[in-house]
Amino acid sequence: MLIPEVDLQKRIALMGRAIARDYQGKEVILVSLLSGAVVFLADLLRRLDFSLRVDFLGVSSYGSGTEPGNLVFNKELKLDVRGAHVLVVDDILDTGKTLRAVIEKILALKPASIRTCVLLDKKERRIGNFDADYVGFRIPNWFVVGYGLDFAERYRNLPYVGVLKPEVYAAKETPVRKASR
Repeated sequence: MLIPEVDLQKRIALMGRAIARDYQGKEVILVSLLSGAVVFLADLLRRLDFSLRVDFLGVSSYGSGTEPGNLVFNKELKLDVRGAHVLVVDDILDTGKTLRAVIEKILALKPASIRTCVLLDKKERRIGNFDADYVGFRIPNWFVVGYGLDFAERYRNLPYVGVLKPEVYAAKETPVRKASR
């Protein structure tokens, strides 16, 4: 176990207070990336004590094994973000490819501002200079599951973040559709 449930909840409470302080009195839309961020989003929402709206953007990475592949947007936003302050919520910031693409897509819709919030950050995997505005935990370059994070659509329901043993994902040699990293 890398991050126990109790530590997740404590950190999310701190993140919620920081976000609430920064966005108080503003028109805010949280945009959650599907599907990995849903568990994190649910707990984060309960920590935000201001009026906001929530939307979802479907982004998948089609690669093989544990490596990300090409991005595909498979669910579009329903809400009009023009003039709103957008906070993109994701489970994990890995290479940064997904969040960069999401930001570019949302910026074209003319929000008042856009920031990012991630539960986990694998800084050593980053391609280029990109950081999230709100980060729960910085973690090493391990393949993690649980608390919404999956491998081959499994393990999302674990109440903690754990490290997947290499022999589990090494056995999968066929292409796998997975939530983007």
